[in-house]
Amino acid sequence: MSELPKTFDPQAIEAKWYPYWEANGLFRPDRPGAEPWTIVNPPPNVTGSLHIGHALDNTLQDVLVRHARLKGKDALWVVGTDHAGIATQMVVERQMAERQQKRTDFTRDDFVEKVWAWKAESGGEITQQLRRLGCSMDWANERFTMDPGFSKAVLKVFVDLYNQGLIYRDKRLVNWDPALGTAISDLEVETKEVKGSFWHIRYPLADGSGSITVATTRPETMLADMAVAVHPEDERYKAFVGKQVRLPITGRLIPVIGDEHADPTLGTGAVKITPGHDFNDFEVGKRAGMKAGEMLNMLDAKAQVTQTSDGLIPDDLLGIDRFWARKLVVEKLKAGGFLVPHVDKDGVEHDAEPRTIQTPYGDRSGEVIEPWLTDQWYVDAETLAKGPIEAVKSGAIKIVPKTWEKTFFNWMENIQPWCVSRQLWWGHRIPAWLSFGNPQTGEPERYYVCETEEEAIEQAQKDAGDRRIVVFEDWNAALHFEGGGPTAFDSDVYALVRDPDVLDTWFSSALWPFATMGWPVEMPSQPVFAFAGDASVLEKSLAKPYRMSFEAEREAQKILNPALRGRYPNDVLISGFDILFFWDARMMMMGMHFMGDVPFRTLYLHGLVRAADGQKMSKSKGNVVNPLGLIDRYGADALRFFMAAMESQGRDIKMDEKRVEGYRNFATKLWNAARFCQSNGIGASKTLEAPNATFAVNKWIIGETIQTVQAVDLALADYRFDGAANAIYQFAWSRFCDWYLELIKPVLSPLPLAGGAGGGPEPDPTPNPFREREGDETRQVAGWVLDQILVMLHPFMPFITEELWHAMGERPYDLIVAKWPIADARAIDAEATKEIDWLIRLVSEIRTARTELNVPPGARVPFAVAEANAETQRRLDAHMAALARLARIDRSATPGGQAQVVVDEATYALQLGDVIDLEAERARLAKGIAAAEKERDSLAGRLSNPSFVERAKPEAVEKARADHAEKAAEAERLTAALKRLG
Repeated sequence: MSELPKTFDPQAIEAKWYPYWEANGLFRPDRPGAEPWTIVNPPPNVTGSLHIGHALDNTLQDVLVRHARLKGKDALWVVGTDHAGIATQMVVERQMAERQQKRTDFTRDDFVEKVWAWKAESGGEITQQLRRLGCSMDWANERFTMDPGFSKAVLKVFVDLYNQGLIYRDKRLVNWDPALGTAISDLEVETKEVKGSFWHIRYPLADGSGSITVATTRPETMLADMAVAVHPEDERYKAFVGKQVRLPITGRLIPVIGDEHADPTLGTGAVKITPGHDFNDFEVGKRAGMKAGEMLNMLDAKAQVTQTSDGLIPDDLLGIDRFWARKLVVEKLKAGGFLVPHVDKDGVEHDAEPRTIQTPYGDRSGEVIEPWLTDQWYVDAETLAKGPIEAVKSGAIKIVPKTWEKTFFNWMENIQPWCVSRQLWWGHRIPAWLSFGNPQTGEPERYYVCETEEEAIEQAQKDAGDRRIVVFEDWNAALHFEGGGPTAFDSDVYALVRDPDVLDTWFSSALWPFATMGWPVEMPSQPVFAFAGDASVLEKSLAKPYRMSFEAEREAQKILNPALRGRYPNDVLISGFDILFFWDARMMMMGMHFMGDVPFRTLYLHGLVRAADGQKMSKSKGNVVNPLGLIDRYGADALRFFMAAMESQGRDIKMDEKRVEGYRNFATKLWNAARFCQSNGIGASKTLEAPNATFAVNKWIIGETIQTVQAVDLALADYRFDGAANAIYQFAWSRFCDWYLELIKPVLSPLPLAGGAGGGPEPDPTPNPFREREGDETRQVAGWVLDQILVMLHPFMPFITEELWHAMGERPYDLIVAKWPIADARAIDAEATKEIDWLIRLVSEIRTARTELNVPPGARVPFAVAEANAETQRRLDAHMAALARLARIDRSATPGGQAQVVVDEATYALQLGDVIDLEAERARLAKGIAAAEKERDSLAGRLSNPSFVERAKPEAVEKARADHAEKAAEAERLTAALKRLG
């Protein structure tokens, strides 16, 4: 046993134990024969730093990992980082800009080399921060989404999906970021409310019979309008359907069509349709028979106006920014008499009606996102979604909380094609080589999708014939080959140009549960069943030269890759609900398609950590909380416990630093309890099972311990992190520290009570074998209970528990690999539980009465008991020393008293006449009751006033309700206290 310092210092403990755990390989799964248990962390961006959401997500994962390890399982927590294409490229380009350099000043390979250099020097800061949080990850097998092995998996998946017709090129609308020059995912789009305008534009009918007025917040897009839509049942416009209007400015003739997208109650009920620049309009256009290749595009990659395919945009609008074009278009419309003015409530005319508009912004660039029609690579998500849908319906994947299932099905059953190409240089280069063909001879363009350039050349050879194949990194290099000229059409050259795009990072991270396990392994050159012994699975797909079908290879991978055995499916995935579709669902798609099984058995979706007032945290609001700052102030254990205790099955968490501070105080209380145990000869337990106990207080605490183990086990099995944390908190703080240690103090160090217990003689200093036996038993039980607390608390507070574990005595193993407590219900003694519960209730009631009646804390109060049965009398005799110590009362032979406390059948009369001024106390209580009732009734009147409830700020109403409840409780408490005095 090593003596603990007087002061609890979390920083010193954290700095000591994490390096020890990692250096000794205690996070590694190394338990041959044990049940495997696996979880993967959502790989954070290599550019990232720990934010409060990471702290929640990784705390919950670590709780499960450490619990599984303590349960004897071979627990693996796969860790790694994501290459974060956009974010990482932005970081490096920003650094280059400081040196007056641009990405295009370098070759692609040189730029990528600079990014790798940045990663080696600065990337992965977040992995060190995860260590500070205490995450017990398998760092020895840390992965990166652009590791050679992982990259091989990405290429194989892309090629296989392409060959199966599940990846294809298509022209569709994407979220286009003009500042970054790339398509981005929905997750990277942040919608903000912006003050804008709503213009009404008159479109004249081509036959001159009238006009139709449309309303829009983006008048510049009329340059690419292809239709006007009205609701088929809108009586105002039925006669217009089938007619044409002539667009102002361009003069383009476009049809009026009927489509339910047009809402008769919004605006004019007529909607301009620009399918090349609006997601809803794109779908309307498709329903109207417009092909994507025929849809007009009026913007280039920089969101500047470009000529449409029909050449109708005036020259003075070409080449200018979209927002400047908006201004000029409005001026032209107004000059031509096509702008319908808005008349405000005062009868004043304006060009447009002011509106608050939901506007999409790129979360990294800060640029307004443009829906843009472009050619991209897509995954047939609808086909891949079928397996996950069925898996959730059948229970093969359990979503917790279950309420998210409805959202999951709604999205998956209406899923759109997944755009997986990004116009970046950093990332997994799309493994596709394009031959542009030859329009002069009718030779079509072709894509060769292969894992390597050599395979692409081999595939292209049959199309190239006698022509020599030349591979170019980009189209510009091809144009300047051998002095320039249209190389692709030369009679003796068959040009292949590598696709310049990279894959969406969500594509590669979708493979995380199996690609991190070394998938794919090399397939043998011999038929697998020759040594795998399962011809029925594999033999049907063989061809010459030897080639295995996709289904057969999938089965072979399971046989040949030992790392996958027992690790796939993973046991659970913990994720924020905000990436349910961007990552979780896509892992389901890829995992079920390539592994033939679900990627995880349980998906736990947690909520967001919000600011104290419930608002979403954001840098612009200035309400972001830095978890590292909280760790510096209160320690990692306190922050972790806060996260777990507040996580209630997916509900958002309100950040409350006071609660974090409270859990730091909890750690301090446990520290002081351990120091008390040390000073009283209580050390490490020698047994996993509960010691034999004969005394009621020891039987009681053993039963309480076992019930707590049961509660924690049940809560963690149901992913009730709050339930598990609060069960161990209440037991450790209240049952063990506040009650058990107080109850056993007289046994550990018997001291004379004032006048003895109830005025009896002083304790006899002569050695007492009975008292010694009681003390020995109590020390054994107390040491065992403290051990159980440390083990149960370890998943939540790993640092302090490991420190205390070693400080309490010699151990055969570290706490991180100790054994989880045994929840043996046979050790629960019901009678002992009833007896000590009675004692606690009696002490609590007496303490409450003393507090309510202003009895001085140090004053000893005589009491008499009436109507007590034989069992109560026995308990009083047995526990009088504890009552005298904890409630500061003494047994009196004189009946009667001024204040009464009732517990079960007995009445305890506290004789207060010599302790307090009874009349003054009655007056004080009466005055307090009157004041509390007055305030209570005033607040009740305010809350019953509909005007206040409806018009006041919600927080003001909520405060009034809380104050009313407080005053009502105060009035009730004081009234009860007055009644005690009679």
